[in-house]
Amino acid sequence: MPEYSDVTKDKLVADMKIVIADAEDLLKATANAAGDKVSAARARMEDSLRSARIKLAEAQEVVVDKAKAAARATDDYVHANPWRAVSIAAGAGLVLGLLISRR
Repeated sequence: MPEYSDVTKDKLVADMKIVIADAEDLLKATANAAGDKVSAARARMEDSLRSARIKLAEAQEVVVDKAKAAARATDDYVHANPWRAVSIAAGAGLVLGLLISRR
């Protein structure tokens, strides 16, 4: 079961991808605009986007690594305690079945 912070990180990564794509579209749309201030702003924005892409890739890597570690830990636990894992799964199934049947 993913932790709340993992879900938040996944959402953040998805939101950042959208922001980066929107910023890139804005840069393309203003490509023909002239002027020193516009050029300087475009250069700053390109630098910020480059930095955001790097940070996004790092954050995505951390989320993937944590998910893999959680899967490995679960797998190790199930292998070390097969009957306990079966009992927990059966109990969870029973509780879910009771909850669903009441509705």
